[in-house]
Amino acid sequence: MSMNAAAKAEVIKKFATKKDDTGSPEVQVAILTSRINELSEHMQQHKKDFHSRRGLLAMVAKRRKLLDYVKGKDEARYQKLIKELGIRR
Repeated sequence: MSMNAAAKAEVIKKFATKKDDTGSPEVQVAILTSRINELSEHMQQHKKDFHSRRGLLAMVAKRRKLLDYVKGKDEARYQKLIKELGIRR
């Protein structure tokens, strides 16, 4: 269910704001979004997997907090990020 190293490196490369950037909010939100998408597919097949459901809800909440932080800092960065990731809000 977790991302492999190659997929994670590709996401980091796409959303990095500078060289070797792994901690910026954009990168963190992008990684969380890809994990959320994978886990959402898992949850469609395994509807009674409540342990994974709890983890999914925690990831969604963390992503929401990071997006609120980015929106508070710079509205343009926020709009660009949700457009690139296809997050509806």
